[in-house]
Amino acid sequence: MLSREAILEATCSGLNVFRHYIQGDWKVKRNFRNPLYDDINPSCNIYLDRKSGAYRMKDFGNDDYSGDCFYIVGKIKGYDCTIPKDFIEILRTINHDLFLGIEDEHDNRNSASTPKSQPLPQRIEVQTEPNAEVDALPYYAHSKPFSAAELDYWLSYGINKETLKRFRVVSLSCFESQNRQGKPYRIESLAAEPVFGYEHPNFIKIYRPFSEMRFLYGGDLPENYCFGLEQLPAKGDVLYITGGEKDVMTLSARGFHAICFNSETAQIQPSIIRKLSFMFKHIVILYDVDKTGLSSSLKSQQQLSEFSVKRLLLPLPGTKQAKDISDYFRLGNSIEDFKALFLDLLDAIYSNTISILKSCEVNFDSPPPQAQMVVSVNDVPLGTQGNLLCVTGGEGTGKSNFVGALISGSLNCLENEIDTLGITIAPNVNNRAILLYDTEQSEVQLYKNSVNILRRSKLERMPETYKAYSLTGMSRNVRLQSIVESMDRFYHYYGGIHLVVIDGIADLIRGANDEGESIAIVEELYRLAGIYNACIICVLHFIPNGMKLRGHLGSELQRKAAAILSIERDDDPSVSVIKALKVRDGSPLDVPMIQFAWDKVAAMHLYAGEKTKEDKEQRKENELFSVARDIFKRRSHLTYNDLCAELQTALDVKERTAKSYIRFMREKEIVINDPSNSTYLMIGVI
Repeated sequence: MLSREAILEATCSGLNVFRHYIQGDWKVKRNFRNPLYDDINPSCNIYLDRKSGAYRMKDFGNDDYSGDCFYIVGKIKGYDCTIPKDFIEILRTINHDLFLGIEDEHDNRNSASTPKSQPLPQRIEVQTEPNAEVDALPYYAHSKPFSAAELDYWLSYGINKETLKRFRVVSLSCFESQNRQGKPYRIESLAAEPVFGYEHPNFIKIYRPFSEMRFLYGGDLPENYCFGLEQLPAKGDVLYITGGEKDVMTLSARGFHAICFNSETAQIQPSIIRKLSFMFKHIVILYDVDKTGLSSSLKSQQQLSEFSVKRLLLPLPGTKQAKDISDYFRLGNSIEDFKALFLDLLDAIYSNTISILKSCEVNFDSPPPQAQMVVSVNDVPLGTQGNLLCVTGGEGTGKSNFVGALISGSLNCLENEIDTLGITIAPNVNNRAILLYDTEQSEVQLYKNSVNILRRSKLERMPETYKAYSLTGMSRNVRLQSIVESMDRFYHYYGGIHLVVIDGIADLIRGANDEGESIAIVEELYRLAGIYNACIICVLHFIPNGMKLRGHLGSELQRKAAAILSIERDDDPSVSVIKALKVRDGSPLDVPMIQFAWDKVAAMHLYAGEKTKEDKEQRKENELFSVARDIFKRRSHLTYNDLCAELQTALDVKERTAKSYIRFMREKEIVINDPSNSTYLMIGVI
């Protein structure tokens, strides 16, 4: 007879009632978040009350949810267990929902839709492992072909037979199992109430879309149940976490990746999300937009915030027929509509970044003004506005005198014929700031150099716009700050900056082989050149290794600088030679080698002409042989395309320049065809 005692006896003293109605992966005597409301802290637990012999729930955060299983069911269903009539309805509800089969002599509400308890047949297939836990339920599921009506149901969500097969979804003619107390029951498929199964090796989850009790289980349901994991690719862009299996298949049928857990209120294990975060760029919670789904999705997003999990809300009213992604597509929304929702989500997340990038976007209807050449040779741009020009070389090669000549050319606005050592310099016609920061030479030496600059420029007095600073007395961490702040001040004071020279860039950081500091200093100077639309000349006191600069600082300048010039001693030690190691627009080996030497009468370095064509060709041959020797040390044979790629990387040149180098190397027999295979090249006989 249906009674309180009968219910407790049939439900393990009420524990199975709590298991049925309180969703989630909670455990007895352990605190968890109450899924019946928006609980923040895990202060709720279910325990065995020794005095009454029944299980009770205690919620320290909200005492309205403290009581035995009858009180909690009444709370959920809207009954008052202190009223006898309501208490009887609570007993009937538990008996019905848990398929207990307890006889109720007053209950005449039999209907075709209510599952009836029937004896199990003799043959029961137990789908469990040998060491399965004791709560694994034996079951028998008899599958059948999908009927036309059943396929139409799935197709209304865009799920075809191929998708059903891929996710191992079957149609069942009947399902037999037993409840937690061992009482058997049997459910048969009806035209109005079809039965589907999500099959797994050790268990099955039953889905009855048109029945009051929609979900049942058989076998050993794992604690961390996750549907759709097996169907995921190794790598992907977006992964959606949905509220149910149907939603997963709805998305998958349209080319999206999705998974779901046992319910929206289930606790998502961070370990699973951590693994998935390595596979997908975005993980998005896409729950129902009813009250439960909204609160659960927000709670899960907060709990998984360390993985930057996102939350997408569907534009649906949240009613029973319009609350999830399956309903969204069934109501006529397209794949493009859904993609637009995700784009709106990204726009909201990246709004600040997109706004900043908007100012950097190239407007093809209004091309940006061409950067003016500040330093050039034979119309080949070396230093332009908004870029870096690197001047390097060993000690005593004349680097400071060379950059002094560049400054003189900038100061000369009267079109006086002056010697700028064979380099063309744009004059400072707008009277903008010209700044020289020296990190190595004393104030006395810098003064002498500035006097020479004035004399070379053929001016009577130094213009106000020229500023020279000796930074040797400053600590390294203060030098860069002084440069940054003074540049900003002079930019606004003089209406712009024409030229900046930093003589000794390596002295702005602790060491030229410090990768982090090297990247930071070059990026900062490159940023300043762009902000102030100025050409910044960086003098690096290194002896280059062939056509490459040494150290992390050299490597970073090699990538960022528009051009790199090396000042070297000639065979005649009184003569210095300017060689191009890199030019952004063209081949450095085709730039003429310029000579300059000290003139006693003029008391300054003067232009000494260009090296002969034969010298230029010999330099090109020597440099390319040196590069080829290094490349073929690593691999003895290379295809044409592989060698082209290696040259692009080694010399930081474009593809067309690398191809011209290969043509030259073949002419000089620096590389030759492999006799055994004409498609490969090998080092020549030089």
